[in-house]
Amino acid sequence: MGRVSERIASIEPSATVSITAKAKAMKAAGIPVIGFGAGEPDFPTPDYIVEAAVAACRDPRNHKYTASSGLPELRQALADKTKRDSGLDLEASQFLVTDGGKMAVFEAFATLLDPGDEVLLPTPYWVTYPEAIRMAGGVPVNVMTDASTGFKATVDMLEMHLTPATKILLFVSPSNPTGAVYTREEISALGAWAAEKGLWVLTDEIYEHLVYGDAVFASMPTLVPEIRDRCVIVNGVAKTYSMTGWRVGWMAGPPDIIQAASNMQSHTTSNVDNIAQRAALAAVSGPLDAVATMRAAFDRRRQTMVSMLNAIDGVECIEPEGAFYAFPNLEGILGRSIKGHTPTTTLDLAADILEFAQVAIVPGEAFGAPGYARMSYALSDEDLIEGIDRIAQLLA
Repeated sequence: MGRVSERIASIEPSATVSITAKAKAMKAAGIPVIGFGAGEPDFPTPDYIVEAAVAACRDPRNHKYTASSGLPELRQALADKTKRDSGLDLEASQFLVTDGGKMAVFEAFATLLDPGDEVLLPTPYWVTYPEAIRMAGGVPVNVMTDASTGFKATVDMLEMHLTPATKILLFVSPSNPTGAVYTREEISALGAWAAEKGLWVLTDEIYEHLVYGDAVFASMPTLVPEIRDRCVIVNGVAKTYSMTGWRVGWMAGPPDIIQAASNMQSHTTSNVDNIAQRAALAAVSGPLDAVATMRAAFDRRRQTMVSMLNAIDGVECIEPEGAFYAFPNLEGILGRSIKGHTPTTTLDLAADILEFAQVAIVPGEAFGAPGYARMSYALSDEDLIEGIDRIAQLLA
């Protein structure tokens, strides 16, 4: 009998968290590491949100337990925000406030999946999705995409992986790690297919405000009303408002699903930290001026990163349309000697780049896409240019 349960022992550590932690440890040791691994904005949380939290600390109401499903004011604000940003009418009772968007993902899968249920998982995927599916007893089914498809899944791709055990389609736009943004027509086609097949849809909308150029965010249950009774939305304040450390997310969906997830949360984390909830209330109820400022900076860095990466011999990078990641193809570098080493995988290559260039990237293996890497452009312009210059010099 093992000391650790099979279920927990089977979980892979988060590659993005691991890479970021290693880079921070090297920095603390005096090594000038530049990190492209972190999935968080480099801006501080806007002042008006911080001030709301400071005021909340002094309010005795926030010193006690509150409803495990979330502060009533926040749930109503989330309903108002969803109407504003997505055009989707939901009641406050259809929202559950969670400890970050990641917890919303876990709770949604735990609520919907029975052992053996399959989830169609467009790949490359965020590192947590397959682990959350397995933790709930489900089976992730990778639906492979690549640069030739713009990293987007099509109905034909999904149809090839459909089985009697398929229960959920996971849909993410804008995408982590690729930055892909589906058009309204593409979203409508996928949603209509899911509705026809009687599937649930779990749609992650946490990057909704981070789209660039001609790309436009659209919410699947708004475009395809027939899936609303079989659709769960997960979201959070982390990316839009630069609040990754505040740990406030939410799930929204049919009343029976939200009630069931609330029951589970009442036995796990109870209520989300009240101070963080008050800060989130200020965020989602407030203006989007700070968001526009951050988005403009990300857009500039996005273009710089793609241009510089494509100038490196052996690197190919399509332009991401959303989130704050580029996902370059590095297969043209594999097999090339680097300081006496010959990396044959992007895991090897990432290790060499970290050791010899002091630059941290996340290898594509973490996202189910060997040969690629995720590089965040949520860092200063100076560090971005310096980091890619180091990589270019190492690979020259």
